Amino acid sequence: MKPDYFIGLDIGTSAVRCVVGTFDPNGSNTPSIIGHGSAENQGMRRGAVVHVDEVADAIVKAVTEAERISGMQIKHATVNVNGSHVTGLNSEGVIAISAANREITTEDRLRVEEAATIVSLPTNREIIQFFAKSYSLDGQRNIKDPIGMHGVRLEVDAHMVVASTPNLRNLDLALEKAEVEATHHTVSGLAAAEAVLTRQQKEAGTALIDVGAGTTNLIVFEDGEVQYVAVIPIGGQHITNDLAIGLKTDLDIAEDVKVKHADIRHSAKKTTATVKKGDVSHNFDFEDVSMIVEARVEELFEYVDKELQKIKKSRKLPGGIVITGGTSKLPGIDELAKEKLQLAARTGKLQNIGGLVDTVEDPGFTTVVGLMLLDMLLLPSLPPVHGKSLQNARGILDGLFGRLKK
Repeated sequence: MKPDYFIGLDIGTSAVRCVVGTFDPNGSNTPSIIGHGSAENQGMRRGAVVHVDEVADAIVKAVTEAERISGMQIKHATVNVNGSHVTGLNSEGVIAISAANREITTEDRLRVEEAATIVSLPTNREIIQFFAKSYSLDGQRNIKDPIGMHGVRLEVDAHMVVASTPNLRNLDLALEKAEVEATHHTVSGLAAAEAVLTRQQKEAGTALIDVGAGTTNLIVFEDGEVQYVAVIPIGGQHITNDLAIGLKTDLDIAEDVKVKHADIRHSAKKTTATVKKGDVSHNFDFEDVSMIVEARVEELFEYVDKELQKIKKSRKLPGGIVITGGTSKLPGIDELAKEKLQLAARTGKLQNIGGLVDTVEDPGFTTVVGLMLLDMLLLPSLPPVHGKSLQNARGILDGLFGRLKK
């Protein structure tokens, strides 16, 4: 039976968000948002579950709100995996083609990809996603899809995402307690990319920086494929902590200062940052606020550049940088990224989404909207997507997102 609605569930360090989508009721295949929910999450640190029951409670609250708005009962969702325990790993696989006619089949492609996954990993680590960057056949390199070609030696250049098995089990336990089944898992940044990057950007060579509360995802695309995945242990909460220390104030006041007054544009003309808590006004020097925030964001971009240097892409991405996540709302962050990374930089915007889109335009919803889109593409028995058959849609997804862990 064809599903008529699709769910993304973003279990983040500071909040859990849920989005319900369907196909546009007017007959087009444009995704349309029909429900959403969010709840504060105090059960995670830097993307990892530290209190299962609190995470489960936050999931229930976000899902219940999304059910109320959409009128749908939610029992499954595509869910993100995040945290500093998530790392990227390059690998290569090679096989001999044994068929008499030497024609490459789907089975051969799967065999060479399987060969690339045979790597030595600690017992507490597992592969959650696999991306075939390119194939080689008898020395001919940079082949997108070898099926139907002829040769005797097939190779694949791959990138895999590896995560901590205990962290994955804790996440699944929280979902189980909330009575929600994870139909698929994917890294947060990959979901965000589905929501904000165009195909042209993925082809040209673009880095997506998804700044969450506890961590930042870096995803590099080139030739339409995922080339690199990294999780950086810095997020928006670190800015709040810095402000609390630097301004000698409480964390809740520091968070208000960040949300209402943080601005790293050098053209900003404020002199005082004022926030009210109850009947009390708290005044801070605006220049101090800007200096503290800018120092942490600069550090983040230094980490990003180090990761880009590892793959020889520092200052070499024609598509530039796209920044998303809650911290992307920080005025001046795109200009600072441009200055520090020496690349074009912009903040991400949702692409081709209908329905209640105005309610999820906040960059903090980017990941969950992307998860909903992936749920739409990955569930079986789908109608045509953007004029393409399901088989073609799956082919696009195979190249872009690899195989997602169920």
